[in-house]
Amino acid sequence: MTPTSWTDFRTAEPALADTVRRRFERYRHHVLATLRADGSPRLTGLEVDFWRDEPHLGMMPDSRKALDLRRDPRFCVHANPGPDAGMADGDVRISGRAVEVTDPDVLARFIDERKPPEPFHLFRVEPTEVVRVGLEDGDTLVISAWRPGRPLRTIRRGNDEGTLSQDL
Repeated sequence: MTPTSWTDFRTAEPALADTVRRRFERYRHHVLATLRADGSPRLTGLEVDFWRDEPHLGMMPDSRKALDLRRDPRFCVHANPGPDAGMADGDVRISGRAVEVTDPDVLARFIDERKPPEPFHLFRVEPTEVVRVGLEDGDTLVISAWRPGRPLRTIRRGNDEGTLSQDL
Protein backbone atom coordinates (compact mmCIF):
# COMPACT_ATOMS: atom_id res chain seq x y z
CA MET A 1 0.00 0.00 0.00
CA THR A 2 1.22 3.51 -0.81
CA PRO A 3 2.63 5.32 2.22
CA THR A 4 0.54 8.23 3.39
CA SER A 5 0.71 10.72 6.21
CA TRP A 6 -1.72 11.71 8.92
CA THR A 7 -1.88 15.08 7.15
CA ASP A 8 -3.12 13.31 3.99
CA PHE A 9 -5.81 11.56 6.04
CA ARG A 10 -6.79 14.72 7.89
CA THR A 11 -7.05 16.62 4.60
CA ALA A 12 -9.25 13.90 3.07
CA GLU A 13 -11.47 13.32 6.13
CA PRO A 14 -11.14 16.17 8.67
CA ALA A 15 -14.21 15.26 10.74
CA LEU A 16 -13.15 11.63 11.14
CA ALA A 17 -9.56 12.68 11.89
CA ASP A 18 -10.80 14.98 14.67
CA THR A 19 -13.00 12.23 16.12
CA VAL A 20 -10.14 9.73 16.10
CA ARG A 21 -7.76 12.18 17.73
CA ARG A 22 -10.31 13.01 20.47
CA ARG A 23 -10.74 9.31 21.24
CA PHE A 24 -6.99 8.78 21.57
CA GLU A 25 -6.55 11.90 23.67
CA ARG A 26 -9.35 10.94 26.06
CA TYR A 27 -7.17 8.28 27.76
CA ARG A 28 -3.44 7.88 28.14
CA HIS A 29 -2.97 4.16 27.50
CA HIS A 30 -4.01 2.23 24.38
CA VAL A 31 -3.40 -1.22 22.84
CA LEU A 32 -0.81 -1.77 20.10
CA ALA A 33 -0.71 -4.84 17.87
CA THR A 34 2.62 -5.72 16.21
CA LEU A 35 3.94 -8.82 14.47
CA ARG A 36 6.45 -11.11 16.15
CA ALA A 37 9.31 -12.62 14.14
CA ASP A 38 7.27 -15.81 13.61
CA GLY A 39 4.32 -13.76 12.27
CA SER A 40 2.07 -14.19 15.29
CA PRO A 41 0.47 -11.09 16.82
CA ARG A 42 1.72 -9.30 19.92
CA LEU A 43 -0.55 -6.98 21.91
CA THR A 44 0.98 -4.44 24.27
CA GLY A 45 0.04 -1.20 25.91
CA LEU A 46 1.47 2.16 24.90
CA GLU A 47 0.78 5.88 24.68
CA VAL A 48 -0.14 7.66 21.45
CA ASP A 49 1.14 11.24 21.28
CA PHE A 50 -0.28 13.65 18.70
CA TRP A 51 2.92 15.67 18.58
CA ARG A 52 2.84 18.48 16.03
CA ASP A 53 -0.58 17.24 14.92
CA GLU A 54 0.72 13.79 13.86
CA PRO A 55 0.31 10.59 15.89
CA HIS A 56 3.56 9.20 17.27
CA LEU A 57 4.23 5.99 19.17
CA GLY A 58 6.82 6.15 21.93
CA MET A 59 8.33 3.16 23.69
CA MET A 60 11.16 2.00 25.90
CA PRO A 61 14.49 1.19 24.28
CA ASP A 62 14.72 -2.31 22.83
CA SER A 63 11.23 -3.22 24.03
CA ARG A 64 9.67 -6.15 22.20
CA LYS A 65 7.20 -3.87 20.45
CA ALA A 66 9.99 -1.54 19.27
CA LEU A 67 11.99 -4.50 17.96
CA ASP A 68 8.86 -5.84 16.25
CA LEU A 69 8.30 -2.48 14.51
CA ARG A 70 11.93 -2.19 13.47
CA ARG A 71 11.71 -5.61 11.83
CA ASP A 72 8.19 -5.23 10.38
CA PRO A 73 6.64 -1.74 10.61
CA ARG A 74 3.02 -2.90 10.25
CA PHE A 75 0.86 -2.21 13.28
CA CYS A 76 -2.64 -1.52 14.53
CA VAL A 77 -3.37 0.66 17.54
CA HIS A 78 -6.76 0.58 19.23
CA ALA A 79 -7.94 3.48 21.38
CA ASN A 80 -8.71 2.70 25.00
CA PRO A 81 -12.48 2.12 25.14
CA GLY A 82 -12.70 3.59 28.64
CA PRO A 83 -14.29 2.45 31.88
CA ASP A 84 -17.84 1.93 30.61
CA ALA A 85 -19.91 1.37 27.49
CA GLY A 86 -20.44 5.08 26.75
CA MET A 87 -17.79 5.72 24.08
CA ALA A 88 -19.34 9.00 22.90
CA ASP A 89 -16.96 9.26 19.94
CA GLY A 90 -17.12 5.56 19.14
CA ASP A 91 -14.49 2.86 18.99
CA VAL A 92 -11.45 3.80 16.87
CA ARG A 93 -8.29 2.23 15.53
CA ILE A 94 -5.43 3.17 13.24
CA SER A 95 -3.54 0.61 11.14
CA GLY A 96 -0.47 1.35 9.11
CA ARG A 97 3.29 1.58 9.11
CA ALA A 98 5.36 2.87 12.00
CA VAL A 99 8.39 4.80 10.75
CA GLU A 100 11.14 5.23 13.32
CA VAL A 101 12.20 8.81 13.88
CA THR A 102 16.01 8.89 13.82
CA ASP A 103 16.77 12.48 12.83
CA PRO A 104 18.67 13.96 15.81
CA ASP A 105 17.15 17.43 15.31
CA VAL A 106 13.60 16.07 15.27
CA LEU A 107 14.28 13.91 18.33
CA ALA A 108 15.80 16.91 20.14
CA ARG A 109 12.66 18.98 19.44
CA PHE A 110 10.46 16.13 20.66
CA ILE A 111 12.52 15.81 23.86
CA ASP A 112 12.47 19.57 24.42
CA GLU A 113 8.69 19.80 23.95
CA ARG A 114 7.47 16.52 25.48
CA LYS A 115 10.11 15.63 28.10
CA PRO A 116 9.84 11.82 27.65
CA PRO A 117 11.80 9.41 29.83
CA GLU A 118 15.08 8.72 28.07
CA PRO A 119 16.27 6.74 26.23
CA PHE A 120 13.29 5.86 24.04
CA HIS A 121 12.19 4.90 20.53
CA LEU A 122 9.85 7.21 18.63
CA PHE A 123 7.80 6.12 15.62
CA ARG A 124 5.73 8.31 13.29
CA VAL A 125 2.45 6.85 12.04
CA GLU A 126 1.77 6.36 8.32
CA PRO A 127 -1.89 5.28 8.28
CA THR A 128 -3.11 2.67 5.81
CA GLU A 129 -6.54 2.36 7.42
CA VAL A 130 -8.50 4.37 9.98
CA VAL A 131 -11.74 2.92 11.35
CA ARG A 132 -14.45 4.25 13.64
CA VAL A 133 -17.32 2.11 14.91
CA GLY A 134 -20.14 3.83 16.74
CA LEU A 135 -23.87 4.05 17.29
CA GLU A 136 -26.25 6.37 15.52
CA ASP A 137 -29.76 7.07 16.83
CA GLY A 138 -29.11 4.65 19.69
CA ASP A 139 -29.44 1.39 17.75
CA THR A 140 -27.76 1.67 14.36
CA LEU A 141 -24.16 0.47 14.19
CA VAL A 142 -22.11 2.76 11.93
CA ILE A 143 -18.70 1.65 10.64
CA SER A 144 -16.60 4.28 8.86
CA ALA A 145 -13.37 3.14 7.22
CA TRP A 146 -10.79 5.24 5.37
CA ARG A 147 -7.92 4.00 3.23
CA PRO A 148 -5.49 6.11 1.19
CA GLY A 149 -6.71 6.94 -2.29
CA ARG A 150 -10.25 5.72 -1.61
CA PRO A 151 -13.38 7.53 -0.52
CA LEU A 152 -14.61 7.07 3.03
CA ARG A 153 -16.68 3.90 3.24
CA THR A 154 -19.60 3.88 5.67
CA ILE A 155 -21.72 0.88 6.60
CA ARG A 156 -24.86 1.20 8.72
CA ARG A 157 -26.43 -1.82 10.34
CA GLY A 158 -29.49 -1.99 12.55
CA ASN A 159 -30.62 -4.76 14.86
CA ASP A 160 -33.29 -5.92 12.43
CA GLU A 161 -32.62 -8.19 9.46
CA GLY A 162 -32.29 -6.35 6.20
CA THR A 163 -31.07 -3.09 7.71
CA LEU A 164 -27.57 -3.16 6.23
CA SER A 165 -26.72 -0.18 4.03
CA GLN A 166 -23.43 0.97 2.54
CA ASP A 167 -22.20 4.32 1.28
CA LEU A 168 -19.61 3.55 -1.35
